[in-house]
Amino acid sequence: MLYDRLVDYYVQLEGTTKRLEMTDILSNLFKESNPDEIAEIIYLTQGKIHPDWTGEPEIGMAEKSVIESIVKATGLKKSDVDNFVSTLGDIGHAAEEAFKQKKITGFSFKKVTVTEIYAGLDSIAKESGTGSSQRKSDRLVKLMVNVSPVSARYLARTVVGALRLGVGDMTILDALSLALTGSKESREILERAYYNSSDLGDVAKKLATDGIKGVQDFHVTVGKPIMAMAAQRLSTPDEIIEKLGYVSAEYKLDGERLQIHKNANKIQIFSRRLENITYMYPDVVGMALSHVRVNSAIIEGEVVAIDSVTEELLPFQTLMQRRRKHGINEAMERLPVTVFLFDCLYADELDYTLKPYHQRKEKLFDIIHEDERFKRVKSIETNDPKQLEQFFDQAIADGTEGLVCKSLSEESIYRAGARSWLWVKLKRSYQSKMVDPVDLVVVGAFYGRGRRAGSYGALLATVYDHEEDVYKTVCKVGTGFNDENLEKMPLMFDSLKHDGKHPRVDSLMNADVWFVPEKVIEVLGDELTLSPIHTAGYNSIRQGSGIAVRFPRFIRWREDKSAEEATEISELIDMYKSQLKTIESEEKKEN
Repeated sequence: MLYDRLVDYYVQLEGTTKRLEMTDILSNLFKESNPDEIAEIIYLTQGKIHPDWTGEPEIGMAEKSVIESIVKATGLKKSDVDNFVSTLGDIGHAAEEAFKQKKITGFSFKKVTVTEIYAGLDSIAKESGTGSSQRKSDRLVKLMVNVSPVSARYLARTVVGALRLGVGDMTILDALSLALTGSKESREILERAYYNSSDLGDVAKKLATDGIKGVQDFHVTVGKPIMAMAAQRLSTPDEIIEKLGYVSAEYKLDGERLQIHKNANKIQIFSRRLENITYMYPDVVGMALSHVRVNSAIIEGEVVAIDSVTEELLPFQTLMQRRRKHGINEAMERLPVTVFLFDCLYADELDYTLKPYHQRKEKLFDIIHEDERFKRVKSIETNDPKQLEQFFDQAIADGTEGLVCKSLSEESIYRAGARSWLWVKLKRSYQSKMVDPVDLVVVGAFYGRGRRAGSYGALLATVYDHEEDVYKTVCKVGTGFNDENLEKMPLMFDSLKHDGKHPRVDSLMNADVWFVPEKVIEVLGDELTLSPIHTAGYNSIRQGSGIAVRFPRFIRWREDKSAEEATEISELIDMYKSQLKTIESEEKKEN
């Protein structure tokens, strides 16, 4: 197919916003395409050269360089081309107008094919190093002189990443089904193949070459990311159990979802958005090589940044400091991670996406070796709403976002690319944003690791219960301390050490060292939550739960306050209820 002919279809697509019309236009295009070129046609129509996940370089030319190419190819003044861009507001229309007025006629003109344009654009994309910008521009000139002015419009848009056809993946799938099977009835088969390969061009080539039977036999392939299955949302454990029945309830972590592909000694890691992010996680690559005990596998999990001293889970924003091209090793040392695994999609040359979740989960357990940094996500299996609610409270107290509850029925296959009722998120209905700091009494400590070895890594903090005259736990504080604080802590608390838990301390947690409740610290957290492991306000909001400070940060020592002057239980309960009302009010406004 000539590139100018492909552009005829682009003009038609740009002339409509109706999906049915777009589908018919694309269907006619695909009927006219040869099997050997249909993948290239689809990539170009998507405005790219390769699927995003390949890691192959895309064109990425700056508008300034494209203008330089237009000037060379047309013989016009740069000021004239700049004026076209400014007046028309689009590099594509500017290129078209420039080629209508071009002054250079010495080039030997030939009609180029789609494959030649595709190969030329791929060569532009692969240019790198010193002088690459100039070489890219020169290569573009050689392509431009052999196309019509209208084709120059779309070529210029393609190289700057602004093709503007408005064609979505699902429209392409509809058109492929219509063109190559005679109806849209095969769309579901094509969609599954696409979701399991993330490569529209490959699916189209398979369909054009082997027909719908070939697509039905389309296999999950290590090295090609599978589109992530997503969850629906419900508000209560009762609703979830009623909807799903027996479930695997799993911690929902505030990290980055990973799909890890292992093929012998090669590891590739893909994000939820199908980006190849292997470079970001050399530590995860090492863990996958040593901890996945089969030759080839595709497994899913969540990677979370971990405080190297306190072992606390850190928020997503902290993890994103790892998203960089340079200084990866330094970032890896500064921000260690833990991988929490939850699914197996491929193993032992078998596709597990069509198997129910309980089988995928069992296979995951079989093929991985666990340690503190590479392990299964914490979970329970239940059909009891009360047990689910308790586990939810525990998840929140452990610094997670809540739970993802997954059906264990025989129908619970992996629905790639779909938001399915087989998976349901339990949101934090009782979330309360924390605005003011609280004054807490330190009653214990936990030994530090790494940089904090020889000191305390975290402190066990409490609020005061005036009526019972005891101190009840509300959080474990491990962040916010500077080096001076850490150095002084052992000496500061030395005279307050107590043999076992002090009788005025009410705690379900076991500290490494216990103190007489005397020292007061000011703490600010992200929010107040309900917790089954902290005793502050226990049963006051919900049976079996206390109130906890989530993501607490040390602000300062309160040497001016005695332990009895610290924040009291009643204050904490009032803060929680007040902040909850604020959130409920905001939710009503949004609705």
